[in-house]
Amino acid sequence: MTRRASPPNFDAAAFRRALGQFATGVTVITTRAPDGQLIGITASSFNSVSLSPPLVLWSLATRSASMPVFRSNSHYVINVLAASQLDLCKRFATVKGDRFEGVSHAAGDTGMPVLNGAIAWFECHNRSRYDEGDHVIFVGEVERCGVREDGENASPLVFHGGAFHQLQSL
Repeated sequence: MTRRASPPNFDAAAFRRALGQFATGVTVITTRAPDGQLIGITASSFNSVSLSPPLVLWSLATRSASMPVFRSNSHYVINVLAASQLDLCKRFATVKGDRFEGVSHAAGDTGMPVLNGAIAWFECHNRSRYDEGDHVIFVGEVERCGVREDGENASPLVFHGGAFHQLQSL
């Protein structure tokens, strides 16, 4: 007999507050719609899954306007933002309309946009998707990746406790 999870003993605000104590990096996930329009969203739900094969994951709210494009596309790019790219983070999280207007980027090998200045990027095949709760978990098989020339010395953009931060060395 399989035991089911007990009902939570907390409310949504307490859950969000507890989750906020886990520091995450910040990414912008980019792709291209069938009509050629560039799509990008800010996400902090990025994680490695496997080295062999090279797999990563991220998640997107089911209610997201860009969900149909990400769900059906064969490829996307995960761009890891530097601390100096807070403006890009906010732009891809809040701007309506063309989020790419004035944003410097180049096409990756699959034609998907790689943001200039990202400290690392992962060009992924959209391997699998899992509907869980109010999000879809995307697992990407990394076909190409790279690190900005000074990326290993650049400070990443970090989100913790409801605010953005820059890492400080110990």
